[in-house]
Parts: sequence; structure tokens; C-alpha cells
Amino acid sequence: MATKGKNPGKLIANNKKAYHDYFILEQYEAGIVLHGTEVKSLRQGFCSIKEAFVRIEDGEMFIYGMHIAPYEKGNIFNKDPLRVRKLLLHKKEINKILGKIKEQGITLVPLKVYFKDSLVKVEVGLAKGKKLYDKRDDIAKKDQKREAQREFKIRNL
Repeated sequence: MATKGKNPGKLIANNKKAYHDYFILEQYEAGIVLHGTEVKSLRQGFCSIKEAFVRIEDGEMFIYGMHIAPYEKGNIFNKDPLRVRKLLLHKKEINKILGKIKEQGITLVPLKVYFKDSLVKVEVGLAKGKKLYDKRDDIAKKDQKREAQREFKIRNL
């Protein structure tokens, strides 16, 4: 029995680079249009969204650059690994996102791909680019946190 709440199902792919390069303002869960062999390949965990990006065209949302490796037993039914795939969101949500994207410096990035029950979902984030000094601040904070954890661990041994 699946648990409801913040816990997504089985994580397939995570985009850590997006969290490093962008401030994530909002997150949306979208379905994705896939073919049978692509789903089988995803069940084996063969997916990458590191170089992927999302665009809205004619009121529909598409993901570009998402790599799903061909299923080895799929023969002629395999699709192109880098083909453009349609994301499924309600029209109101797409229009809301489109209004926010028109602002300067806001973009859409894929954050996660995961199974929710038997469906494949993509978590898309509204993101604003970080400057170099913001990235340095984040790295410094991570180092301080890691150092504090190390000190705490040593003190409690």
C-alpha cells in the first residue's frame, strides 16, 4: 500500500545540477507521455535529466533533452532516446506558469522523475538563475554544516 504525502514513489532520476544553478521558486508535478518500451526502460532506472529543459509551446508543455535509454529487449518498438516528450498539466496550471515565465530571468527546469503508483511523474520547477556569488555562498554554507556535523560526531564519541 502506497503512502500519501510528500514521499514520492520510486525515484528514477534526480537533477542535482538544477538545485546548484537555480533558486527553485515553485514546484509542479506533471505526467509524461511515454511509449511502452520507454516505461520498461524507466523501471530499470535508465534515465537522465541533467541536460533537460522544459518549454511551453502553443499552450502545451514539452521536455527536451531527457534521455531514456533504449530497452534492450525492445527491438523495433524502441523510440529515439532523446525525443521530445509531452508533459501533462491542467490548462490553468500551464497558463499560470506561462505568466510567471514572462518575467525576467525565470525558467522551467525538470527536477525529478519518479513513479507514483504505476504512473511516471516529472517534477518541474520554476527557477531563477543563481549568480556566481550565490553559488559560492551555498558551497560555504554546506562546508560549515558538514564541519559542524563532524565536530558534533567527534564530541559525542
